[in-house]
Amino acid sequence: MRISFKRSGGFAGLTLAADLDTASLPLNEAHKVQRMVEEAGFFDLPASIPAPAQGADAFQYVVTVEDEGKRHTVRTNDLTVPDALWPLLEYLTKTARTKKGG
Repeated sequence: MRISFKRSGGFAGLTLAADLDTASLPLNEAHKVQRMVEEAGFFDLPASIPAPAQGADAFQYVVTVEDEGKRHTVRTNDLTVPDALWPLLEYLTKTARTKKGG
């Protein structure tokens, strides 16, 4: 499974990004990521989940998952993230920060 993640916006307007391939992760970590994708129902989420009104300091998220010939991208923000997607976004945010070195 390959995942591309980008978070932009927020108060400081900083961008975080990470690309992840579960084949390069330890087995238990790869299973954890796959479980988060499944529990979020990622491939059933709409491609765009816009906010009714733009939050000035809201983070914008773009996540693309490729798995077993399927590819799906979801665009959302802090105001509209489905509850089931938060664990994956938090994991990817942490991963992006770690790769960035901060």
